[in-house]
Amino acid sequence: MFDGFTEEMVDAGDLSLFTRHAGSGPAVLLLHGHPRTSSTWHWVAPLLVEQGLAVVCADLPGYGRSDKPEPTADHAPHSKRAGARSLITAMDELGHETFAVVGHDRGSYHALRMALDYPERVTRAALLDCLPISEHLDRADARFATAWWHWFFFAQPDVPERVINADPEAWYHGDREVMGAENFAEWRAAIHDPTVVRAMLEDYRAGLSVDADHERADRAAGRRLQQPLLVLWSMRDDLEDLYGDPLIIWQDWADKVSGRGIDSGHHMAEHAPRELTRELTPFLIEESR
Repeated sequence: MFDGFTEEMVDAGDLSLFTRHAGSGPAVLLLHGHPRTSSTWHWVAPLLVEQGLAVVCADLPGYGRSDKPEPTADHAPHSKRAGARSLITAMDELGHETFAVVGHDRGSYHALRMALDYPERVTRAALLDCLPISEHLDRADARFATAWWHWFFFAQPDVPERVINADPEAWYHGDREVMGAENFAEWRAAIHDPTVVRAMLEDYRAGLSVDADHERADRAAGRRLQQPLLVLWSMRDDLEDLYGDPLIIWQDWADKVSGRGIDSGHHMAEHAPRELTRELTPFLIEESR
C-alpha cells in the first residue's frame, strides 16, 4: 500500500499531522472522510502520481495518526477553520506554496474551508459527496433527520463515545474485501483508539455549531469560491435523492462549477477508484497546461 510514498509526521503549528506523499508536478492534497484515514486513497493516490502530480495524503486533525486537538466547550479546536490552518501549515512544511485540494465527506468540509480562507494558496477544489454544512441544516426536514440522524446523535455529550467504544467494528461495519486488507487494518486500528473516536465526534459537534456559523457568515459577507470547483457524488448514496442536482446548490457558492454523479457507494475512493481518478485527473492537471 502506497509503494514509493514517504510517510512522516509533519509540523502543522499546534499539531503534527501524519502524511503520505510522492510524485512531482502540480501538487494536490487528498483529504479523507469519516471514519477513514489517509489510507482510503491507497488505490487513487498512486494513479494520480502516474499522471504527473505531486500527491499528499493527510490524516485529518484528530483522525488516524495525526495529533488530537484538546476539546473545548465551543468546539473551536475541531472547527474546519482550525483544521484548514493546520493543513495549510503542513503543506508549507512539505514545500507546496500552491496546490489543489480534493476532499471527501468530512474532508470535503476542510477542503471547502481551505478554499474559502486561503484562495491565494488553493488553486482548485474537488468536493466529493459534499454540500456545505449550513445548506444541509437549512434544508433539514424529517427525511434528512431520518437518513442523517447520526449528525445529531454525534452532537450529544458523552453518550456517542460510550456507544461506539463498546464495539467500534459493529458500529462502523468495515469490509476487508472492499477496502483492501492494509487499508482495513489501518481503519480498524483507528476506530479502536478512543482518542480518535472522541476527535471524530468533536468534528461533528463543531460542524453543527462553529462551522455552520462560519459558513453563514461567509454567505452574509458575499464570500464565494474563486477557484474552479469540481463536485462529484456517489449515485448509490443519498445526496441526489435528498436534494436533486447538487450543482444547483453549489452555484450559490462558486462561479465555476462542474461535476456529476459516479456509479459508486459512499466511499468512492474504495468503491470506484479508477472512475474517480478519471474524473479528477483532467480537472487537476488543467492548471498546468
